[in-house]
Amino acid sequence: MTQKGTIICAPATSGGGAIALIRLSGPGTIETLAGVFEPADKQVDIRIAKGYTLIYGTISSQSEFIDEVLVSLFRAPHSYTGEEMAEISCHASPFIQQRIIEILIGKGVETATPGEFTMRAFMNGKMDLSQAEAVADIIASDSEAAHRLAAAQLRGGFSKEIEKLRMELLSFASLIELELDFSEEDVQFADRFAMTETVIKIKSLVDRLAASFRLGNAIKNGIPVVIAGRPNVGKSSLLNVLLQEERAIVSEIPGTTRDTIEEVLHVNGLLFRFIDTAGLRQSDDEIETLGVQRTRRKLEAAEIVLAVAEANDSAEDIVGFARSMTEMTRAKGAKIIMVLNKSDLADPARIADLRKELSQPGHIPLVFVSATKLSGMDELKKMLTSSVETGRLNTPQYIVTNARHYEALKNVSESLQRVLDGFRDGIPTVLIATDVRQAIYYLGLITGKITPEDILGQIFSKFCIGK
Repeated sequence: MTQKGTIICAPATSGGGAIALIRLSGPGTIETLAGVFEPADKQVDIRIAKGYTLIYGTISSQSEFIDEVLVSLFRAPHSYTGEEMAEISCHASPFIQQRIIEILIGKGVETATPGEFTMRAFMNGKMDLSQAEAVADIIASDSEAAHRLAAAQLRGGFSKEIEKLRMELLSFASLIELELDFSEEDVQFADRFAMTETVIKIKSLVDRLAASFRLGNAIKNGIPVVIAGRPNVGKSSLLNVLLQEERAIVSEIPGTTRDTIEEVLHVNGLLFRFIDTAGLRQSDDEIETLGVQRTRRKLEAAEIVLAVAEANDSAEDIVGFARSMTEMTRAKGAKIIMVLNKSDLADPARIADLRKELSQPGHIPLVFVSATKLSGMDELKKMLTSSVETGRLNTPQYIVTNARHYEALKNVSESLQRVLDGFRDGIPTVLIATDVRQAIYYLGLITGKITPEDILGQIFSKFCIGK
């Protein structure tokens, strides 16, 4: 990161378009830009122009014409970074962009490091740390649901909930600290029962937020869906139909798929990561055995499993396979959808009997499909989306998507549990106060009330340059 008070610049757009954007930020930005930018209207002086002004003109260096550009001006503190800022819209030629940046560097401007504009926004109080992280998430969001969660965090919904909890704990801590000040008089300023109820309430919400990370992380990175089953039941054909392309090799020979194949698909605003796996069976083939081992590892990490069998299988075999899938995914608690493929080859009466027998309350959801006839796919997609707790997206401020936030919340919960244990066991107030301070500290890490330098460096180093 550059020193505070310096002017930084960087391209803020990626290649491929017709127009590029170069950003500048720092005290004296507009004065510096005036040395290389000439407005088309000779009566305009950008040094005294108001903020939120757009001015057309040219960039040049001595007698060298570079480009016709539009310059946007932002006066502190009413800018993204809270500093004086300018943005140059030029033609997207890599040469033009590089030449403009070289000219600016010649005027004493320094190149920005990844995330430096957003870090300055955080340091200048334009956003808290969780909102700053949401900037990166909103840029990276590749589904409607991921964008919705990132946008809610960027607007401060999550931050407000964390700050409410922190303020409650600060109020709680003040009473504890007051008691410590009067420890020799053995005075209690708050009812222990009421304080316990307060801690239980706060811990409950913290635990609820931490528990939401599984859903939030899956939505942010794509919901992993493992397609599993014995060889030759049509797993690869099912993947190809869902993707509407020949992504996986399909063959009559059992054991064709020996490694996992991963592809993504958007369904109703959600991003699913489909993982086609090797068929589950015992084999003497070393390579196929390795493939089966990978299948088992993918099942252990799945959020949803499409357990594929054939519509002509017996009800007993289907139920047994469903049970085995449940056992393999029990630790993760994945949702399982039983997919009976090749339904076009089964007798309709038999399908009706199977549907009746296997659709009893408590049974795994069941769908009949035909990968060759393209039937049942709409019903399967509806089951996929219904397997995700989309109703929780109505309160995005209560969904955690960031692993750093999740770790902090777990630490808060552990600290509060020690507080509750202390009340129960009659632990001295001074020890209870230490755990309360720890909980406040970890909440402060989330929003940046506590800002260790190494954490800031780690967060902003992952940003793209120009943001």
